[in-house]
Amino acid sequence: MTAMRLGIALPQYGPLAKMDAVAGFATAAEELGYASLWVGDRVLAPISPSDFYPGGTPEQPYPPEFVTFADPLILLTVAASVTKKVRLGTSTLTGTVYPAVLIARALTSLDQVSGGRLDVGLGTGWLRDEYTATGTPWKGRGKQLEELLDVLREFWTGDPVEHDGERWRIPASKVGLRPVQSPHPPVLLGGLSAAALERVGRRADGWLPAGLPAPYLAKMWETVTSAAEKAGRDPGALRRVLRINPKPGTDLKKVAENLDAAAETGVTEAFVDPHYLARDVTRALELAAELRALVPRN
Repeated sequence: MTAMRLGIALPQYGPLAKMDAVAGFATAAEELGYASLWVGDRVLAPISPSDFYPGGTPEQPYPPEFVTFADPLILLTVAASVTKKVRLGTSTLTGTVYPAVLIARALTSLDQVSGGRLDVGLGTGWLRDEYTATGTPWKGRGKQLEELLDVLREFWTGDPVEHDGERWRIPASKVGLRPVQSPHPPVLLGGLSAAALERVGRRADGWLPAGLPAPYLAKMWETVTSAAEKAGRDPGALRRVLRINPKPGTDLKKVAENLDAAAETGVTEAFVDPHYLARDVTRALELAAELRALVPRN
């Protein structure tokens, strides 16, 4: 079996959303040898949602676990305070629903708190109701994400910082806060559409695919690398961090096989979300230990 940098999702939603258990889980995961800890982002769970989660139905439009969902950056801050080496990532933060300057400040602060261990994973989400609830235009969300990337780069490297875009305007300002990582934390983007994949190649440090079989991963990666080459960037420098969401009852050996199949396509980083396998944090940690024993360490 091919070695891989393996991560795991922090207890964040559904029955695992126990805030007093996050620190202990993070500490234990690092001791088990996990390379990274991850969180997702869900703003609300509408009673009559505008859109179904992929695979959802009118009877079950999204996983019932989504009803209870803790703030991602607060959880990563807790994890940062009790760990020393693991990377800390968002997969993915729905960046477009946040005021750009505030999310820039929060991410920079988190990179400082963690000592430079943050991976910034961003996407546009799939639920229009979240845009409505946050006063964010749904139309043109791809362009909004592009503009957010501009703001982040300016906030992290500019002095003074100034931005005049379609969505956000920031007057020329002094910003003394700077990330530990130079020139800035790695920015990884989610998305499966051609436009999203091309954006990864043009602008990001890597891609955050979720739940895709190995053949699809390889084919989509060709779109990313082609876009990187056209933009004059080195495709070999781009990362792929695969998210695996095992369904209830999935055998961990099957999860390990999926990881191995992904590794055969060149994927060297992945993380597993235990929220659908465990009904409490204790069981999630047991599964984490079992999985860590099945996957060779990189």
